[in-house]
Amino acid sequence: MMVLKRNRLSIPGRCLHAAMEPLALAIVFALAIAAVPAAQAQSYSVIYNFAGGQDGATPMAGLTYGGSDSFYGTANYGGNTGGNCGTSGCGLVYRLTNGNSGWVLTPLYSFMGGNDGANPQIANVVFGPDGSLYSSTYYGGGTCDGVGCGTVFRLRPPVPDNLGGSSPWIETVLHRFTGADGAGPVGALIFDHNGNADGATSSGGLHNGGIIYQLNASRNWDLVVMYHPYGYPGSGLTMDHAGNLYGTTFNGGNDLFGSVYKLTPSGSGWIETDLYDFTSGSDGSFPQAGIILDRAGNLYGATSAGGSGRGGTVFEMTNSNGNWIYNKLYSLTGPGTPRLVVGPIGNLVMDAAGNLYGTTLSDGAHGYGAVFKLTPSNGSWTYTSLHDFTNGSDGGYPYSTLVFDTSGNLYGTASSGGAQGLGVVFKITP
Repeated sequence: MMVLKRNRLSIPGRCLHAAMEPLALAIVFALAIAAVPAAQAQSYSVIYNFAGGQDGATPMAGLTYGGSDSFYGTANYGGNTGGNCGTSGCGLVYRLTNGNSGWVLTPLYSFMGGNDGANPQIANVVFGPDGSLYSSTYYGGGTCDGVGCGTVFRLRPPVPDNLGGSSPWIETVLHRFTGADGAGPVGALIFDHNGNADGATSSGGLHNGGIIYQLNASRNWDLVVMYHPYGYPGSGLTMDHAGNLYGTTFNGGNDLFGSVYKLTPSGSGWIETDLYDFTSGSDGSFPQAGIILDRAGNLYGATSAGGSGRGGTVFEMTNSNGNWIYNKLYSLTGPGTPRLVVGPIGNLVMDAAGNLYGTTLSDGAHGYGAVFKLTPSNGSWTYTSLHDFTNGSDGGYPYSTLVFDTSGNLYGTASSGGAQGLGVVFKITP
């Protein structure tokens, strides 16, 4: 799995860490993409072009809606260039707001690449119970493995002063991974009813297969390892109303093509149940996206490869008397190589009508990714391409989970393309 490589790659004009990026780099040299269903006319627009300076570059995570036409996100590179990452920058957290003169990006915190962390990747920022922003960096935090094994951090919002001004956003590192307790945190954090933060790492821990962890809010954010998966989680967790956790591993399971698992709280520990092991057949392989739940408790997810269309699959899992049943909803169309990672990386999202939405890394009509909608109808699902990226001014290679605003518009990021070739934030109006 390419996310496990922790050396630094040198690309002209940029300094790339070999974490999630090699997935995209490998796709650049992929075979031609097969035909996909024709896209219907949609209102797609780029609302921000990253320039690679203080505003950042290569956004991989999606956005978090802050209300009133404001969003929060991260960029993998850019920001302060005086840290350990050189001229490429170590990444930053930003706010994007829609004002009278258009969309404006405001950097909230730029990482230095030392103890404070470096290179936030596919982990969305989330609001915690205290109103602060929480997320993780894939690298930094110390000397682990030369570039650091990553951090979990909190950003406290500004505090107004008596002069009408305010303090800057303050970063606090809640945990620095050491390798033994995990490395390379992925996916958005989730908070339980006690305010504890749960998450996953893509490597490190027992067997170097990643860990599922909890940061205990009442014990100064001490880390507790809840589970040692053997299969490299590529995303975060989802919690149901009973407090059970669900997630995926990239290449765990009996056939090493990935799995869906459940963690059930039991006393002072957790019991793991393997819900499904992918076979790299029509069911797909290598799930990088996490799991989402509908109101009935059904699970939905996606694989990044395989399926009859060889572009990954979208699936549902339903509980029948304690047994979880896998049902493939749709096979996405990709290149001819069945194990090439081209499908969804970010989580799916569902609207109130039960339609599913997502992005693919490099499926689509042009081979640079797509935004899609799946509509249920009479027991089957209809695919609609909302946008096929060209890696031109519209962007390309989206890792992003999508997010709705209150008007039903969709927003996300693409890691490449745009006016400077360094990524974009986009909006799709139904």
